[in-house]
Amino acid sequence: MEITKKVVFVAKGEYIVELKALLETMIKASREEDGCLLYNIYQLKNKPIEFVVVETWENEDKLKGHQNTPHYKYYKANFEQFTADKYSDEMNILG
Repeated sequence: MEITKKVVFVAKGEYIVELKALLETMIKASREEDGCLLYNIYQLKNKPIEFVVVETWENEDKLKGHQNTPHYKYYKANFEQFTADKYSDEMNILG
């Protein structure tokens, strides 16, 4: 069963550039992973401190595999210093 998640990051105001750079390191590497169906990161135009990650994985095993990659572990070890808030939701596609 496909898993789609939305993860929202709110940068500490002085760390927008650093958080953006860290999140950008995830895009290419994640998209190349087996089981990645969608991996996009958006920066809100009207709130540039907010970033939204939308990702879809083939199944739970592929998502867990993603969470064990070197690029994920690097991001996980570094995002908190740049982030004022972070929350996530799993989503269902309608239709």
